[in-house]
Amino acid sequence: MDDCVFCKIATHDIKASIVYEDDSVVAFEDINPQLPTHVLVIPKRHYWHIGDDVPEQLIGHIYSIATEVASIKGVDKTGYRLVTNVGEDGRQTVLHFHVHVLGGAQMPIRMGPAD
Repeated sequence: MDDCVFCKIATHDIKASIVYEDDSVVAFEDINPQLPTHVLVIPKRHYWHIGDDVPEQLIGHIYSIATEVASIKGVDKTGYRLVTNVGEDGRQTVLHFHVHVLGGAQMPIRMGPAD
């Protein structure tokens, strides 16, 4: 997708702080972290969201890499949250399937504004 910021990160057209990369996914630091550890794991191929005919094998791989990222970032022992937002009501702000890896501090009960 030509105007997708995550696609541009996946192709290295936009710089990002890469935590992990392989042939099908890339994980990078969120530019607006909500916790000390906030990494996004995305497929290199563009999908709007998890319900956009994403192959099950790729979904499994993304979540497997998310747990590896938690280990890389050192939050695997203390705990972390994996979040996937879908659509406007789910507060998906970038329309490219991604998983947030959040940790490094006690999780709030609710994250983000309620409006």
